[in-house]
Amino acid sequence: MAGHSKWANIQHKKAATDKKRAKVFTRVLKEITVAARMGGGDPDGNPRLRNAIQEGKANNVPSDNMERAIKKGTGELEGADYEEITYEGYGPGGLAVLVEVMTDNRNRTVGEVRHVFSRYGGNLGENGCVAWMFDRRGLFILDPEGMDEDRLMEVALEVEAEDYSAEDDSFQIFTAADAFHTVGEALDALDGVKVATRQIAMIPQNTVDLDEEKAKQALKFMDAIEDQDDVQNVWANLEVSDEVLAALV
Repeated sequence: MAGHSKWANIQHKKAATDKKRAKVFTRVLKEITVAARMGGGDPDGNPRLRNAIQEGKANNVPSDNMERAIKKGTGELEGADYEEITYEGYGPGGLAVLVEVMTDNRNRTVGEVRHVFSRYGGNLGENGCVAWMFDRRGLFILDPEGMDEDRLMEVALEVEAEDYSAEDDSFQIFTAADAFHTVGEALDALDGVKVATRQIAMIPQNTVDLDEEKAKQALKFMDAIEDQDDVQNVWANLEVSDEVLAALV
């Protein structure tokens, strides 16, 4: 899982900027709206909504905003009717890329995503062209304050995680997709453990190791995709060495 762990760490670092933080707010609020629409507005009976609210709290999303998003999902307030779609394709350097979106206009969104792929020398493919290269897993990125690798291992064992990884100042725990909500609740119940990011992730089975020039192009491409308003998550089988990562991030 090294390649995915590295990419998770890149995402975690980039999310610290104001621009990315605003994007996180939008992503979380859309997720809350869709979760409430699909499973109701009571987080106690809706694990997906409960998880989205927890992520919102971890990222300092205002409570009023989250409450409005819930009401939009349940129909108490007027709001967009979002559709969940995953696009697949190849990016710079032959990267396999999955793009998860929530959109109220499928034609607009596919046009925007296809334009970014083309601009960076990639191409949008058919459904299934790269999805087989990824495994669906639960991912939790933990706040490293007060933790070390020994404590990370203890936590992973306590919550019965499938795997864990330490990358610089970021600790990740991986779970089976169907254990995602259970593990999240177990982590929330542990003293001294703070979850910075939690999501269902697409983990590459194999990764592509790029040199500095190609990695720079790939990260620009990923940034351009992530900056699209309708994009929720971007996953790629990207591997970047510590030296190259230090020069780029």
